[in-house]
Amino acid sequence: MAARAALASVRDAIRKAVPRAEEVISYQMPTYKLDEGPLLYFAGWKRHYSLYPATEGVLAVFEEDLAPYEVEKGTIRFPLSEPIPVKLIARIAKHRAKEVKERKKTKAAAPRKR
Repeated sequence: MAARAALASVRDAIRKAVPRAEEVISYQMPTYKLDEGPLLYFAGWKRHYSLYPATEGVLAVFEEDLAPYEVEKGTIRFPLSEPIPVKLIARIAKHRAKEVKERKKTKAAAPRKR
């Protein structure tokens, strides 16, 4: 039950931070997509819930905020035993939205291969 409540809070935080993101299921996880690109995935586990992807940009910008959490291979793990950092999750979602938008711009500007 703790994981379900945590995931509901994570979902609400992402939806409020990036209201135009589309909610889908991808890799059997709740996922938010923006402009056809993945924004964030999240999943619940026995003792924690995770947020993916923890890109280099996310890790650099939120280094201090993420220090108390386990971060490994593009995954941020938040323990279920601690309060849900809703504001941090919302800030990460907004940052990821900027990354997705920049990636789309870069892709559109790149010359096409023949």
